[in-house]
Order: sequence, then C-alpha cells, then structure tokens
Amino acid sequence: MHLLLFVAGLVCLVVGANLLVRGASKLALSFGISPLVVGLTIVAFGTSAPEVAVSVASVLEGKTDMAIGNVVGSNIFNVLFILGLSALIVPLVVHRQLIRQEVPIMFGVSLLMALMAMDGRLNLAESLALVTLMVLYTGFLVVQSRRETATDKASAQSSAQGIDEFEAELQASPAGAWDAKLPAQLALIAVGLALLVLGSDWLVGAAVVFAKALGVSDVVIALTIVAAGTSMPEVATSIAAALKGERDIAVGNVVGSNIFNILGCLGLSGVVAGGAGLVVAPSLLAFDIWVMLAVALACLPMFITGGEIARWEGGVFIGYYVAYVAYLILAAQQHDALGAFSNVMLSFVLPLTIITLVVSVVRRRA
Repeated sequence: MHLLLFVAGLVCLVVGANLLVRGASKLALSFGISPLVVGLTIVAFGTSAPEVAVSVASVLEGKTDMAIGNVVGSNIFNVLFILGLSALIVPLVVHRQLIRQEVPIMFGVSLLMALMAMDGRLNLAESLALVTLMVLYTGFLVVQSRRETATDKASAQSSAQGIDEFEAELQASPAGAWDAKLPAQLALIAVGLALLVLGSDWLVGAAVVFAKALGVSDVVIALTIVAAGTSMPEVATSIAAALKGERDIAVGNVVGSNIFNILGCLGLSGVVAGGAGLVVAPSLLAFDIWVMLAVALACLPMFITGGEIARWEGGVFIGYYVAYVAYLILAAQQHDALGAFSNVMLSFVLPLTIITLVVSVVRRRA
C-alpha cells in the first residue's frame, strides 16, 4: 500500500509540476513576457516545484532533516546524473555567456548554504536571507535577459542561438487554443498546485515508512529515493532538450533548478519552520553537503574554460553518482566493505579524476 502511495505521489508531483509550468508559462507569455525570461525563471523554477512541496511537507510533519536531505540530494542528482546522462546523449556545448555566469552563482549559493549549516541549524534569519537572495536573483535575471535579448539579436550569434532555443520551445498559444484563455491558465495553475500538495503528502508519508522498514534514516531516503523522485521533471526537461539539440535549455534547467533549490526551496522551508529553524543532521554536515559543494565546484573548469561537457565527462559524472549512492547504502548498513570502498575512492578514483580534469583544462586553454 505504501509503495502504491509512493508511486502515486511521484506521479502527482510530476503531473502537477508540468501543469503548473504550462499554466504559468502561458499566462506569462500572454502578458508579453519574453520566452527567454519565462524559460530562465518559470520553467527552471517550476521543475523544482516537487522539491518545494516535499520539503515544506516534511517540515510540517516535523521531518526537517528530510527537508534538507531532499535539497542536497536533488542538487547532487541534478548535476551528476542528469547532466551526465544528457552529456552521454550529446556533448553539451554551452555558448551563452549567461550559463557561464550561473555556474559560479550555483557554487556560491552552495558554499553559502554550507557555511550557514556549520552550526547544525538553519535559523529563521538565514532562511529569510535565502528567500531575499532568491527574489533579488530573479529580478537580476529578468533585467539582464531583457538587455541581452536586444543586444544578442543585433550582434552576438552564439548568444542568439540560446535565445532562439527558448523562443522555439516556449511560444504563446494561438488565439483559438483552449489554454490561450485566462480561466484555463489559472485552472492549470490551481490543479498543478493541488496535485503538488497531494503528491508531496503521499510521498513523504511513504518515504518515512520505507526508512523504518529498511532500517535506515530519513536522511538517506531523502538523499536517494525522494531526491531522485522529485527531480523527475528536471530529468524529463533536460533529456528532451538534449535530444532536440537544445543544449542551453538542457544545462540551464539543471543549473537554475539547483540555485532555486537552495535559495527558494530551502529558504521557504526554513521560513515555514519558523523560530525552531531547520536542524541539519550530523551525517549531512559531515559528508553530503560537502559532496554537493564538490559537485558544484567540478562544473566550474568545464564551463568556464571550455564551455562544454564531453561524453567522457558525462560518463564520469554518472559513475560518481553510482559510487555516491553505493557509499550511502554501505554506510547505512554499516557493511564490512565500507572501509575498502572508501579507501579506493579516496586514494585512487578521486586523485585520478582531479588529474584528468586539470589536464583537460590545460588542453582547452592551449
């Protein structure tokens, strides 16, 4: 029964996010907002709606460690699994300057979260600061993209390519279409929100039961099953964009969602928690948050120097996600192989990857 509730909750989250994104996008386009702005805000943030719903529901049920674990796990999953899989489909060459800007911002907000969590708690003031940064960041994106749209269409062909991708993907409905009318757009938004609330309640409840049945903590379930489940909209959006050759959307969706997960999702969850704040589980502070920070840092050389994620780099990302999940499972079960597995990762795999990335950066600069 709980397995059915989990699956039903996941379906509600995915369908609800799609309806919410469609309704909000059509509404914004109807009011004359450019496709680029809609793509960078509503679409990227809308795909993070399941994470928001699940994290807020976790806080309301007193599972604050699950709320933080969901955000951390989703950010790790987004970069290692989604970008890795997208790059295996087609090498992700990112031309647009804005993407190179967003990756350092993603690393910056990840570092900010790590620093805030150092004392073991995310208090109300810190949560409000994250929400404020989210509002400022969104406003900055809107202003910047409007300026770039005018400039790039007149001159820069590479950036104009990214704009054309958004315009091809996001178009206002024809006058006679059913979703061109305001009531239909509002109905899509309302139904989408309702499904998100219902799905998050079912998903969190089933996840807690799974954790107890498997003998692992809520945090481990949040970092793996819940994080992967709530990231399904990002999976669908990025893979579909990669298959269509819309590489800016494939990358921008993941990066924008990661930024929103920390600033918006975590910030809103902390505000809902109120004065009690969000308690950071010791295991998150000791390991997982730093993995999230390292994953964000790994994107910097590939994006800034080469503007590309090659297929082999996508394969490395996928391999690291498999290793990360394996480590979580071994650690949760206190398996005898945990020590040997950790030693291999630390003494061989990580140094080899670092050397490979450095060589790749030097070759690209040359």
